[in-house]
Amino acid sequence: MSKLRYFGLIFGFVAQISVAAVPEPVAQALQKDGVSADSVAVVVQRLDSDKPLIAHLADKAMNPASVMKVLTTYAGLEILGPAYRWRTEVYTSGQLNNGVLDGNLILKGYGDPAFMSEDLWRLLNSLRGLGLREIRGDLVLDTSYFSPKYNDSAAFDGDSYRAYNATPNALLVNLKSTSFRLAMDGTHFSVRAEPDLPEIKVVNQLKLTQDECGDWRSKLSYKILPAVDKTQVVTVTFTGSFAASCGEKYLELSLLDDATFTHSLFRKIWQELGGSLRGSVKLGVSPEKAEKLMEQSSDPLNDIVRRINKYSNNLMARQLYLTLGAERVGTPATEADGEKAITSWLAGKGMEFPELVLENGAGLSRLERISAAHLNQLLVHAYNSPVMPEFMSSLPILAVDGTTSRRLKDSAMQGRVHLKTGSIDGVRSVAGYVLDAKGRRWSVVFLANGAQAQSTRAAQDALLEWVYQQP
Repeated sequence: MSKLRYFGLIFGFVAQISVAAVPEPVAQALQKDGVSADSVAVVVQRLDSDKPLIAHLADKAMNPASVMKVLTTYAGLEILGPAYRWRTEVYTSGQLNNGVLDGNLILKGYGDPAFMSEDLWRLLNSLRGLGLREIRGDLVLDTSYFSPKYNDSAAFDGDSYRAYNATPNALLVNLKSTSFRLAMDGTHFSVRAEPDLPEIKVVNQLKLTQDECGDWRSKLSYKILPAVDKTQVVTVTFTGSFAASCGEKYLELSLLDDATFTHSLFRKIWQELGGSLRGSVKLGVSPEKAEKLMEQSSDPLNDIVRRINKYSNNLMARQLYLTLGAERVGTPATEADGEKAITSWLAGKGMEFPELVLENGAGLSRLERISAAHLNQLLVHAYNSPVMPEFMSSLPILAVDGTTSRRLKDSAMQGRVHLKTGSIDGVRSVAGYVLDAKGRRWSVVFLANGAQAQSTRAAQDALLEWVYQQP
């Protein structure tokens, strides 16, 4: 045997024993649930080591679902900084005298993902504090910071009214979402829209039962009748059943277009504050000579990424993704600009991910791809980054909060795992950090694609348990 072949065999043997296949408990769980090991990719690495302990199909490009938010939020923290704040500005294009604006009021947005009803109330209350009470012109919405054209996430599952499918907007208010509250009010069962806007009509045909709550969502359905006349009223009819034992539940829907929703909410709050608005709503760009009345800042980015990751908020992730494009590439920002900003940042960090496919940065996509090896590289890199505390604290804590609050509640791992989860049809994934029983921290990635992906939760849990119990 030649020395070259001999050393080749020795090297191959060492490679096989240094990077193992999936652990036996994981393999058993996959086999039990009828899942092929070829449909999953797994990487496990101790963070004080320079290479993975487990690397199964690590280089395979796979759809990560919402685990892609790990990339978007980490990039956001590094590129923009944890203290970054979005702003919303108010301008006038007319004369303001004695509380009367003889002209238009202009709201200009810069992509704030968390500009909610209470933030709009605070902004309008400040305007009232400046003495403004009557707007004789129109409400002009300046959304020019982002491009108005986006990939249609409603094509993702065909349900364009679900809140998670709402598209971004530079002047996004309340996530463009209406919460339908289902609850007993005394002896009366009601379905109420919050915020309660005149453009939304609720028809409650739900039957109240004494059953166990269980999967309450699957027991009801809704039918939406779009506006068909000048009143612009959208009718939502709820049918099916609702168990009294469910107490109070909420269903989020996005029913109105951006301009209609913002205008209606603005008008409602403005009138409650004692103001009046004569004109209608228009989309436009702030004139160069417009007078700036005020601006309002968002919560800092480190708070926003916590909301994105803890509760896997797709629309907020998409807003951040476009903001990266606007800040690093230019305006009006497109999704291609967001991709360019992130790939440029990766290259600057010496991270080349040739298999990476980005569509919206939220994982709400059939196209997005990344490998388990590169997700693991991101986790290791983030752990050694100055923004590590902010990034790690944004991930759901196992059996404590966020999307993992009910997972492995009776496990010794409770509170010791920071884990981002992802799940869409044909995809189930997790990625994060495990603090094992001996106080050592590990990065863990598990990606499953294919028809049996939804059956891999037991295998994921087995992997977490195996890492936690490492000798």
